[in-house]
Amino acid sequence: MKAALLTRYRAPLEITELPDPDCPGDGVVLEVLACGICRSDWHAWTGADPDVKLPHVPGHEFCGVVVETGPDCGRWKRGDRVIAPFILACGQCPDCQAGNQTICANQAVPGFTIPGAFASRIAVPHADTNLAALPEGMDPALAAALGCRVTTAWHALTGRAALRPGEWLGIWGFGGIGMSALLLARALGARAVVADVVPEKLAAARDLGAAAVIDARVGDAAEAMREATGGGVDVAIEALGLPVTARNALRSLKKLGRMVQVGMPAGEHAAVEMPWDVLYSSQAAIYGTRGMPAHRYPSLFALIEAAGLDLSPLIARRVKLSDVSAELAAFDGPTPPGVAVITDFTA
Repeated sequence: MKAALLTRYRAPLEITELPDPDCPGDGVVLEVLACGICRSDWHAWTGADPDVKLPHVPGHEFCGVVVETGPDCGRWKRGDRVIAPFILACGQCPDCQAGNQTICANQAVPGFTIPGAFASRIAVPHADTNLAALPEGMDPALAAALGCRVTTAWHALTGRAALRPGEWLGIWGFGGIGMSALLLARALGARAVVADVVPEKLAAARDLGAAAVIDARVGDAAEAMREATGGGVDVAIEALGLPVTARNALRSLKKLGRMVQVGMPAGEHAAVEMPWDVLYSSQAAIYGTRGMPAHRYPSLFALIEAAGLDLSPLIARRVKLSDVSAELAAFDGPTPPGVAVITDFTA
């Protein structure tokens, strides 16, 4: 199979031929239809993620067609179009049995702890637990964009913070997570305000229905968000994993507000000093979140269908496998709105 192989940190990935993956006994092998390129992949590319051991195939936002099944796989057959969350759970431990697959102690994470989907094929273990059927007619590129950004935002908003209609959502960082959170919040009947430092992203947020936008380069961005919402947001999403946005997200809350840490704190940002006096005085709540269990895909697909939700603005570029290195390097600086998705694995 063709794959993009990470052999040195912060170096171009090597486009090479690798053996096809072995099929797990309870899993499947997928022919990859599309794979998103995410800031989390950038963390792996820079060497900030200790789980990544070189050489390695990154990529964790994927969908595909089943081309091989193991003898203990019961739900899937060749030809099925499926999607998987980026946390592959064992399905057997107490946490999995309780529905909390994202904290499975035996989890595997494609692109980090096991080979990922910057390749034409990928093996998925424990397939009966970890796969969901794609809705008929869904664009594979859109499905891949769902794989981390939309699913993580959906679980943050509904599985953690319980965002309600009429509430204010503050979004700190308008990348893929931030854009997903805005689109989902509007479908849920909430109002959203977006903060970022890139004018192009603020313009995109306004075009996609943000009730207000905050240019975080100017003045006190958290106070500006509080003023724009008449006293603060009910829920704040930190979508970048940076100290400044984490602190601003907490400070932008109204009393009894809820903050969800979605951005991945890694490397030098793994430990962040926070204004705990704000947490104390406002009696706020802070939630962590990471990914989404596979069993929650039907609820997400139901909302997309019922609301007629158009998620296509998420896709900024459809690229080739050989374009991955340039896309990863672009995360070193401000990036334009939308995400890049690999749809051509032949070159």
